[in-house]
Amino acid sequence: MERERHDEDAPAPGSLAHDLGTRARAAAHAVLHPGTVTAPAIVPRTAPPTPCGCPRPLVLADRADGTVVRCGPVVAKAHAPDADPAGLDARLALAASPALAGVLLPPLPGSPGPPAPGPRAPGPAARTRDGRAVSLWPYGEPVDPDDPDAAPWEEAAGLLARLHLTAPPHPLPPMRGPVKAALAVARMGAARPGEPVTGPVLAAWHALPGWARGEAAAPPRRAGFLCHGDLHLGQLVRDPSPYGSWLLIDVDDAGLGDPAWDLARPAAWYAAGLLAPDVWSRFLAAYRAAGGPAVPASGDPWAHLDVPARALTVQTAALALAKSAAEQRIPDEVEQMVIDACARMAAVPPELTA
Repeated sequence: MERERHDEDAPAPGSLAHDLGTRARAAAHAVLHPGTVTAPAIVPRTAPPTPCGCPRPLVLADRADGTVVRCGPVVAKAHAPDADPAGLDARLALAASPALAGVLLPPLPGSPGPPAPGPRAPGPAARTRDGRAVSLWPYGEPVDPDDPDAAPWEEAAGLLARLHLTAPPHPLPPMRGPVKAALAVARMGAARPGEPVTGPVLAAWHALPGWARGEAAAPPRRAGFLCHGDLHLGQLVRDPSPYGSWLLIDVDDAGLGDPAWDLARPAAWYAAGLLAPDVWSRFLAAYRAAGGPAVPASGDPWAHLDVPARALTVQTAALALAKSAAEQRIPDEVEQMVIDACARMAAVPPELTA
């Protein structure tokens, strides 16, 4: 799960983060000081404080697939440079759809200004100077990474069930989960070309069916459900309203597909020994109690979860090997557990897999 990254200095002038900070600050100023002029541009920390007293922008995340900057009650996100414009617009409209109220955090209007009451379609995304799409969001309090016992597993399961049971309110592209797994494997290959340590991960990857590798459509009986596409605890925030409930965020990978994919990461963690059995049982029971369609209402769920869980295990192991190579270190204990899980998966004869 991503932690907030509170940079010591304001974003460097001319940078993408500075651009996002300017947008977030203008929107936050309109919320905190309605009826006044637009907030001043971001200034270095050493400069005199601005009269409006708006918070200093903070960089929450800065990755190749997205940069996120917060200013008080507003978050600005620059989406991946290669994001499909039509697909992203459809996903942003999904988050704003009344059909998903209480499930997905709705975006703010694309132009800076106070948020309108209730969900509202954002329209086409704004763009940065280098052409990356930008969206604005209300800030919600994330899950505390230092208090795992308080993680809202049951709430996450209930939100997923509601999402999966909702009829798509408009045409949507496929869920991007399998494509992200393929990108992780490609990233590992680029970071560790030909290294033996990648062998078990690649073997586990090639043992998966084509649809789980993003090379084919999901089986018809499992396709067509509304999916988040990248579920983990970092994708949950408290609704900004007082005493708000938990909501799902980050719709960049949302779309139509197999709902079992959204259960696959906790399932993979459980299978690898990273998630306690009682936590997995609570999560699965809450999903079933809410009528979620990804698994049967009773009995063994693994016939439906096996392939997505193996794919997410490979994705996690591939990213672990890529990141450890970039940081010039050996994989840590948790990363090694996932890599070892791939080795066990690769050793299972194909006729014994689900």
